[in-house]
This record gives sequence, C-alpha cells and structure tokens, in this order.
Amino acid sequence: MAEPPGDTGGMCLTVVVAVAPGELKECAVCLPEGSTVADALRACARAGLAVPAHAACGVWGRVVEPAQVLCSGDRVEVYRALTVDPKVARRQRFVRQGARTTGLFARQRPGGKAGY
Repeated sequence: MAEPPGDTGGMCLTVVVAVAPGELKECAVCLPEGSTVADALRACARAGLAVPAHAACGVWGRVVEPAQVLCSGDRVEVYRALTVDPKVARRQRFVRQGARTTGLFARQRPGGKAGY
C-alpha cells in the first residue's frame, strides 16, 4: 500500500466496513505507531466513512477488541450483525430443497440402495 505524500512515518492500514450484503466500503488511513482499532475507526469516521457503533471488529478475519494494537499493513474489518440465525437458515434451505437432493442422498449409484 503506498503512503500518501507528505506522510512523515507511522503506519498505513485499510478499514473495510460491510454496509449491506455483498457491499463493502473501504478506507485507507495512516496512523501513528501504537494506534488501536478504536483509533482506526475514529479516523475513518473523520474521513466520512460511517462506522456502526458497537459493531464487531476483526483484523484479517480474527475478531479483536477495540483496544487491540495494530501493525502497519493490517486490514481492520467491521462486521454487520447477523439478520438470520445460520442454523435456522440451513433448516429452511433443507426444507425448500427436499431430502432427496441434499447430503448423502444427492448422488446415488444407479441400482444402489437408498442411503448408500
């Protein structure tokens, strides 16, 4: 990642916010060494990127606390809350698809017994 002109040191990182399903907003920020996730989110808010309050955050896919110290080149991710419980969604997909087209029963040998 290229540093902006006139930058006198520090670290540059990227903040990515999931604003809607399949839609991401990205913001590149440069902060002093020893900055935290909370500092990066505040810098993005000053740059015009709306960051939801009390949203879960992660660094490179690992959930972290707002007090986590960042390194140069880190990717801070702001996650959206789940709208549907994944277990419920899986059950609903199974009901829609039917038992014969999923799991072990999807590919049956010709002439084979059910379940094999």
